[in-house]
Amino acid sequence: MPIGFVPEGLADCRADVGASRLFGISRSRVEQAAGEGRLTMDGTAIHKSDRLRAGAMLEVEIEERSVRIRPALVEGMAIVYDDADLVVVDKPAGIAAHPSLGWDGPSVVEHLAAAGFDLCPAGPPERKGIVSRLDVGTSGLMVVAKSEMAYTGLKKAFSGREVHKVYHALVQGYPDPVAGTIDAPIGHARTDEWKMAVDPGGRAAVTHYSTIRRLFRATLLTINLETGRTHQIRVHMAAIRHPCVGDLLYGADPHLAAEVGLNRQWLHAVELGFTHPRSGDDMLFTSDYPPDLAHCLDVLS
Repeated sequence: MPIGFVPEGLADCRADVGASRLFGISRSRVEQAAGEGRLTMDGTAIHKSDRLRAGAMLEVEIEERSVRIRPALVEGMAIVYDDADLVVVDKPAGIAAHPSLGWDGPSVVEHLAAAGFDLCPAGPPERKGIVSRLDVGTSGLMVVAKSEMAYTGLKKAFSGREVHKVYHALVQGYPDPVAGTIDAPIGHARTDEWKMAVDPGGRAAVTHYSTIRRLFRATLLTINLETGRTHQIRVHMAAIRHPCVGDLLYGADPHLAAEVGLNRQWLHAVELGFTHPRSGDDMLFTSDYPPDLAHCLDVLS
């Protein structure tokens, strides 16, 4: 049940918009809660259009929804590393990290279940072992916990920014400067519950990028994240008017996407490093570009 104090930045904001930004949940779910008397400020039920007061205690009771787990093997999913505590996978595009409402496709959790892996039961059943996620349309490396010790240790490492994560992104145009930092908070977009946006009332988000090489009409970047917000790289690159090639949700050119044969964002998690939660060993994994991303580079080179 999300609960928290209204910050100054959300004072006089509509209750549905403010709660969505404060708690990182969709506006439609907040509206539903308000309509059923499950949105309160200082203990009193409020309407979705009521205005928030700075310092007030805001609480929204979110209705739990069940998600069905359907174990199924996924073509192209590679097991990069496996031991008693964790498993590292190289996720293809088109695969979610875990099952969720509104998603009927395959997931990493369901693949591992079908392959006989026993994942850590901590957290919601459909998110067994998940300590961090990649977008459905993003390919590359993910680590999943098998033991409770690994789950706790990895969650702490991710939240403490102790995990080494490197992404490569092909973006439209030529960013200027060629290397830089984007420091802009991210929250839910007001017009689309599946989309994120730069929002002064959102959660802090910091992205570092540098140029690997320029291609025809596009630039290949290496990206490091200080934070791990939903769609962070995609939102930040779109915010500086250089969306990932193929990322139509965030304003990419559909003609360029068609030209290079890409039906998802050009974004790949190429490196993943962390300290093993049990042994203390330094672990580092790398992933090659999948065929669709490599083909795109060939076309634009």
